[in-house]
Amino acid sequence: MDISFTNRSRGGSRRWVFHHRDTSDGMSRSRKPGWLKTRPPSGREFADIRETLRDHDLHTVCEEANCPNLGECWSGGEGGSEGGTATFMLMGDRCSRGCNFCDVETGGMEALDPDEPENVAEAVAEIGLDYVVLTSVDRDDLPDQGAGHFAETIREIKARHPGILVEVLIPDFRGEEELVEKIVEADPDVIAHNVETVSRLQTPVRDRRAGYEQSLSVLEYVDRVSEIYTKTSIMLGHGEYDHEVYRTLADCREAGVDVVTLGQYLRPSESHLPVRRYDHPGKYETWRRVAEEELGFLYCASGPMVRSSYRAGELFVEAVLREGESVERARERAHAVGN
Repeated sequence: MDISFTNRSRGGSRRWVFHHRDTSDGMSRSRKPGWLKTRPPSGREFADIRETLRDHDLHTVCEEANCPNLGECWSGGEGGSEGGTATFMLMGDRCSRGCNFCDVETGGMEALDPDEPENVAEAVAEIGLDYVVLTSVDRDDLPDQGAGHFAETIREIKARHPGILVEVLIPDFRGEEELVEKIVEADPDVIAHNVETVSRLQTPVRDRRAGYEQSLSVLEYVDRVSEIYTKTSIMLGHGEYDHEVYRTLADCREAGVDVVTLGQYLRPSESHLPVRRYDHPGKYETWRRVAEEELGFLYCASGPMVRSSYRAGELFVEAVLREGESVERARERAHAVGN
């Protein structure tokens, strides 16, 4: 496989020219390749996290979206040798949007639980996390789309656990900057928002209320008004072309995104979008090199089983923010865990 890109300027504008020689790293959508393997949930850490979540009536995106890495993350890595991690999903288990790739239920919205911020903070302490990831469903039904509730959860965790690192994966809040500002003011350590796929495929993949430019504007706003690390994620396998993936990465970097993840889309059920292509792990490694070495992302986690919340990416941020490691050393440690 050989991927290269040339930046050519004509009249002050940029045009990316794509050269590609691909030698069998794509597979038919009709059969799942052998490298897409996960281990079933098990171990004490897994059981403890599940029990704690049930005790506090909390949801995780790990369960609601049927994440394939649930067993590894909750069980604490290979053999349960590391502490388990979980991504808390705020504001209920039903989303106001209906993206065609996502397994979270749509509609039937319920009132927010006013005790949820406190319950999440208590669960964080019980599980023993020092790095917590928060995400949420979309709540277009609420006047502030849930931004205030999200921000209150961040503040509650930070107040109770001053040394903890908080990463948030936020909705687009329909691009309304004053709502994004509520998240910024709560001062998380990382703000993530996913563009999900390339520009051309936004409409079949995502809900019509989402959009490529809207998502980029959220990321650009956070970068413009704060020093908070920004992050995004791209799914592969929807029928995108390589030059479109490159253009998406370049657009995200231009918007100031620091960390990016790329992973294989897996169809949750027959009612969701079909997988158009499975790419070999070697191609994901190529995208990692392009993202880090050519485009200048601080870190890229790229692999078939990588998801937006991914333990190697969290390790990178933790190493840079908490331990003061250089970006290069933090990359090395994170890639060692990711592989």
